[in-house]
Amino acid sequence: MKPTPEGWPRISSAVMYQDAAGMIDWLCKAFGFEVRLRVEAEDGSIQHSELTYGDGVIMVSTERKGAEPRFGMPLVSPKTVGGNTQTLMIYVDDAEAHCATARAAGATIVSEPEIHDYGPEYWTDRSYGALDPEGHVWWITERVRDPE
Repeated sequence: MKPTPEGWPRISSAVMYQDAAGMIDWLCKAFGFEVRLRVEAEDGSIQHSELTYGDGVIMVSTERKGAEPRFGMPLVSPKTVGGNTQTLMIYVDDAEAHCATARAAGATIVSEPEIHDYGPEYWTDRSYGALDPEGHVWWITERVRDPE
């Protein structure tokens, strides 16, 4: 494979929110993302943004309820459809501390931090699950042990 463009991981995700501007601030406060790019439309909606966490990148935009021209379908928040549309995972250095920060910022913790041991030939993680205010599911994981 050819190298990716500088500053881009091999794969990235885009998430849509009703209140993308507010959610960008929340994701930075609750989960520790940093804004590297934010493009606003004249009406204040977020046309495109790029948030980083370590070497990971997510794109956050204001939802598009009408058919989005490039894809021919609406791109909406879980809050709009009444359920989750994807699950995102990030690796952190300390799942317990990250969970405490997310909880204090208003994340709904749907799975408390706990150890998941997949056996000696695999790995062990400490992970927790959280919902952001618009319903995206986040799985936050700390590697505890690598395969033997």
